[in-house]
Amino acid sequence: MNSSQTFKNPIVEQRADPWVYKHTDGYYYFTASVPTYDRLEIRRSTTIQGLGDAEAVTVWRKHDHGPMSQLIWAPEIHYIHGKWYIYFAAADVDHPVNDTFNHRMYVIETDAINPLEGEWVEKGQVITEWESFALDATTFQHNDKLYYVWAQRDYDIPGNSNLYLSEMENPWTLKGPQIMLTKPELEWEVIGFLVNEGPAVLKKNGKIFITYSASATDINYCMGLLSADENSDLLDINSWHKADQPVFRSAPENGQYGPGHNSFTRSEDDQHDVLIYHARNYTEIVGDPLHDPNRHTRAQLIEWNEDGTPNFGKPVPDEGFVHS
Repeated sequence: MNSSQTFKNPIVEQRADPWVYKHTDGYYYFTASVPTYDRLEIRRSTTIQGLGDAEAVTVWRKHDHGPMSQLIWAPEIHYIHGKWYIYFAAADVDHPVNDTFNHRMYVIETDAINPLEGEWVEKGQVITEWESFALDATTFQHNDKLYYVWAQRDYDIPGNSNLYLSEMENPWTLKGPQIMLTKPELEWEVIGFLVNEGPAVLKKNGKIFITYSASATDINYCMGLLSADENSDLLDINSWHKADQPVFRSAPENGQYGPGHNSFTRSEDDQHDVLIYHARNYTEIVGDPLHDPNRHTRAQLIEWNEDGTPNFGKPVPDEGFVHS
């Protein structure tokens, strides 16, 4: 099946950092950063394509002051032990250094069957070993353990953020060692900004794969790949292999620029893995790329190499794209 003929991209316009979760009730649940960075919203549909027309329901709004009061970024919705959780990053408008980089990571929870209708409870900040800029958390379960992967700044390491992994005591509390999986060090990870962020986990073929995004959020934004054997000690850094080259990057020939901050889901027939990501269809960005609203949500099927590794190919053209 040709992935470019499977979805009509973009799936959802003006939604960056997209997260799609396929639940056992037959619905796809979608959340993402909204351009105003002021709230958390969820929509659902029985098809991936249908998410673009689905009603966006606001389930939480930023606070007026203090923690969680500005720049609400990169939410993800997860279903863990019978409850729904949204992980997100937020900054403090009253922070002494009121800039983009005072984010911390937070969690809200509901026990509602339908999370669009539930009452969401704030579970607080996810506390890590040190206080610094932190964002883009995701979780995954493996061998009856719950893990947390996130991006955070270490002031002893050059750059904006590295990726870390920890086991969780519960869906809002870390426990045990916290290891650094990767830092921005390769040529394609340090363009504009030194960044490793936006992790997403895909389990397949006896492996645990973690994609992540690197460099500035313009044409240079791209995806890297970490992998580990599913039977290895995931908290041993020696279990992980980092790809030397990006696995998904801009495709000017297809009118796609800066693809990244992805998630994974399954097709409606459950026969295919699906890559969900954002990208722009132009390069002329005025001002800070973070305030350009046109990182649209896109989707395409994932192919698999003979060695069991994912082959993401290139970002496919948007519907109606004509190469000039």
